[in-house]
Amino acid sequence: MQLDLGSGLITQARYLPSPNCDEREHHTAPEVIIVHCISLPPGEYGQGAVHRFFQNQLSADEHPYYQSMAHLTVSSHFLIERDGALVQFVPAHQRAWHAGESVCLAKPKVNDFSIGIELEGLDTDPAGFTESQYDALNELCACLRVAYPMIGADNIFAHSDIAPGRKPDPGRYFDWSKIKLT
Repeated sequence: MQLDLGSGLITQARYLPSPNCDEREHHTAPEVIIVHCISLPPGEYGQGAVHRFFQNQLSADEHPYYQSMAHLTVSSHFLIERDGALVQFVPAHQRAWHAGESVCLAKPKVNDFSIGIELEGLDTDPAGFTESQYDALNELCACLRVAYPMIGADNIFAHSDIAPGRKPDPGRYFDWSKIKLT
């Protein structure tokens, strides 16, 4: 896996551009990786709703759950699907809108200095996440660490770590022991 520093794109990822991004404040290089999980509607996988959501193409009429989120404009840099396929929505050098109100490394505005990675899954699903997802996540994190040396082995956080009480993901079924920190 390789990141093209000029475009900010992973060459092996499927690129579906999201409009929900902008330039990083002071063009700061990423320092941390934030791991999230998402499924739309909750507990359903592989329907492309997450793609449409991050591209502002999700219709509130598709499912009753979507009516509560029709006004949201969010994104993530990456989504790792259940089969390990990698989708990129925002170039790595840009700011994706994934962390919300949060604090990491004692600093607010986490979107300014982070890479957001969504895993297709649900924080309350006992099935957890697939081996293919862990493999892809490890490969992606290793690639990002090469491109952005400030992302150290200890700089991978859960969304719940940076927004405690507000966000529970990726949840108790995410197996941190499967993440290679070196």
